[in-house]
Amino acid sequence: MTELELKLNCIKDLLAKHHLEALLLQRVSSLAWATCGAASYINTATTNGEASLLITPRGRYLITNNIEAPHYEKEEHLAAQGWEFRVAPWYAANSAVADLTRGLKLAADGPYPGAIDLAGEVARLRANLLPEEGERFRELSRLSAGAMDKAIRSVRPGLSEYEIAAVLGDEVQRLGVQPIVNLIATDDRIFNFRHPLPTDKQLDHYAMLVLCGRKWGLACSVTRLVHFGRLPDDLRRKMEAVARIDAAFISATRPGRTIRQVFQAATDMYRETGFADEWQLHHQGGPAAYEPREFLGTPTVTDLVTVGQAYAWNPSIAGAKSEDTFLVGPDGNEVMTTIPGWPMLSINIDGQTIARPAILEIV
Repeated sequence: MTELELKLNCIKDLLAKHHLEALLLQRVSSLAWATCGAASYINTATTNGEASLLITPRGRYLITNNIEAPHYEKEEHLAAQGWEFRVAPWYAANSAVADLTRGLKLAADGPYPGAIDLAGEVARLRANLLPEEGERFRELSRLSAGAMDKAIRSVRPGLSEYEIAAVLGDEVQRLGVQPIVNLIATDDRIFNFRHPLPTDKQLDHYAMLVLCGRKWGLACSVTRLVHFGRLPDDLRRKMEAVARIDAAFISATRPGRTIRQVFQAATDMYRETGFADEWQLHHQGGPAAYEPREFLGTPTVTDLVTVGQAYAWNPSIAGAKSEDTFLVGPDGNEVMTTIPGWPMLSINIDGQTIARPAILEIV
């Protein structure tokens, strides 16, 4: 079966499991998943797009307005993909969902009047990538890593965080990737804020660049750090510790393990490296697909790791962080956002050596 057919079967199985009859997909991420990569947003930060998909026993429909319909037909090719368009004028309400689901038991990928909210289960469908999606994810990750490499190697003291964000955004956008997260911190702000929106502060010695890049609906994550001058011993110790924690995450993220077990392996390493409580100060990441994190890993999540899933764990200790996106394979994990030539730390864990990024020192 094609990628589209497999996804439609997943939707059919989900509805049967809950004894429901129709599914409404409103989220940008859900539409991209169900259409094999189409974009439904105008505002890149929006959760729900300008189009929705409706799957019923009688057919499958794309519901939108007359402004956006030509784009979905001629550029996203969704009519050719078999979606029946239900278009309303931009200034009028679209009654298609009500008309097409009258008398049906409706589910949705988020809140919707009269529908059962299956947001969590739809997110898990999105997280289980098919081989075609894995190939697209590899290309997205390669592009994002290349953009990060160019951007961070061009950073110099005196640049403001706004200017650094502009450099990173430019490198990403020129490759056709959207920087849906572009976080920059310099010097003390790296120690004080885990999600640092860029400011006008100028770089002195130390910078952190965080990117979530999106293409074909998929979103990968990568973080790198650069230090001008010799790295202080305390900061080097923190980076080595966070690299060991990240290696523990990656090593434990194998098919058949629960996310709870993976999380436990990482929190054990937090404790072993002398930073037992740091995991409580920032989320640690989780499965990545059509959202930067389809859901977060926590000590209580019992979902199983499976072949084909992608993960982006992001352990941090005040002043240091490690983050890449990797694909779970049958025989090992493939780090997709590796940057060739980047300085690496070799971590020996569970009988294997896992390479994690070091801080780039420019002396």
